Amino acid sequence: MSSEKIDVRYVAKLARIALTDEEVERFGAQLGDLLEHVNALGALDTSAVPATAQVVESRNVERPDTVVPCLSRETVMAQAPQRQGAFFRVPRIIAEG
Repeated sequence: MSSEKIDVRYVAKLARIALTDEEVERFGAQLGDLLEHVNALGALDTSAVPATAQVVESRNVERPDTVVPCLSRETVMAQAPQRQGAFFRVPRIIAEG
């Protein structure tokens, strides 16, 4: 598909972009070059290439789920910057209205 078949002014109107005559000519040429590259990619034989969702292999990293003893309440509360009884005290983030 050549850029002559694409109405650059119409596309710009759809995108709500005001273009000058110079920009229409320049972007039309750039769009034509882009479409040539897409057509060249479409002509490649990809029948031997497996379909992929990722370019780089990705996998989940998991660790064994083992039961370990937890810290005591007093050990944890001893490290709290502020505490109120058996709870952590934190700064208010929502003002009362």
